[in-house]
Amino acid sequence: MTGFSVVLADDAVLFREAVAEVLRTAGFDIRAQVGDAAALHDAVGRVRPDLAVVDIRLPPTHELEGLRAAVEIRRDHPGVGVLVLSQHVETRLVGMLVGGSARGVGYLLKERVCGIDAFVEAARDVASGGCRLDPEIARLLTRPGDDRLARLSERERQILSLIAEGRSNQAICDRLVLTKKTVETHIRHILLRLDLQPEPADHRRVLAVLAFLRAQGQP
Repeated sequence: MTGFSVVLADDAVLFREAVAEVLRTAGFDIRAQVGDAAALHDAVGRVRPDLAVVDIRLPPTHELEGLRAAVEIRRDHPGVGVLVLSQHVETRLVGMLVGGSARGVGYLLKERVCGIDAFVEAARDVASGGCRLDPEIARLLTRPGDDRLARLSERERQILSLIAEGRSNQAICDRLVLTKKTVETHIRHILLRLDLQPEPADHRRVLAVLAFLRAQGQP
């Protein structure tokens, strides 16, 4: 049992109830379920959950109210993990969502979540301070677009994309059929080419993700 507390925001009641049941079964504590951005702000301020799961498009206009609320939660409640769960790709605004830190943030596409276990794992990761991105979001964001990203080879961008998905070194080895030494070498080159100074290993991985999010994600 995880013990993580959660606030859910989605105006589709049946979908919201289904997500709540999945998380509840996995040991999460569902503290509130809401259908609009104003109620989301109120619930997060009142409950201070470990995780907010938020749809991008909420009433009244069903445009970007949810994403704006997620950005504001990240700004006003930095201890709350935010997992955006949406049908829509909004890569231009991901940089605003991430802000100054890639810790405790995720963006998954509803139709591409590969099963209940994968979703629960991503929720746990974001609630505990990790970063999880849908592979399509990560792929779009790691296209070369500025000087730093242009320094990376195609293989290095592929590996950075997998890091952004929350993959471990071993998972990257398995996915790309590479040796552990080869993956470690590529990651070392990525960090150097993104001008990241020596830091504890896990922190540098987060900074690498943040580097391309901030480079590609600003509107």
